[in-house]
Amino acid sequence: MTMRMDYETAAPGAIKALGGVYGYVAQSGLAKPLVDLVYLRVSQINGCAYCIDMHSRELSRDGMSWEKLVLVPVWREAGGLFDDRERAALAWAETVTRVAEIGVPQSDYDAAAAVFDDKELTDLTVAIGLMNAYNRLAISFRRPPSAAGKGH
Repeated sequence: MTMRMDYETAAPGAIKALGGVYGYVAQSGLAKPLVDLVYLRVSQINGCAYCIDMHSRELSRDGMSWEKLVLVPVWREAGGLFDDRERAALAWAETVTRVAEIGVPQSDYDAAAAVFDDKELTDLTVAIGLMNAYNRLAISFRRPPSAAGKGH
């Protein structure tokens, strides 16, 4: 896959603005592994190879087991491997990412609000929106995953 353009060079102000949101999410109080798990799941839904590669590597580097990492796409069937907050965050990430298809049913909101307070749920939703934006940039301009450059 050949990158269509370097969007970071083309619009550095836009990328800096997204970076500001990324920084906000990082200091929001949500646990980094939880946020990275959400970033990975959103990227899987969107089919963003660059972001799937990056967030899988980060989660692995930060200690997530291989077994848990490979079961992220099927987390509902993974038994107790994912805790209550992770399950709620993954479900919310799926709903918000697919908003054009299904809206956001009250039952999905109620499930997320039962586990996250208002600030956490807002911050989590901002993180989901941010990753959707990053995915759209990487997919649209064909940013190759790091693994692709390593001959894997």
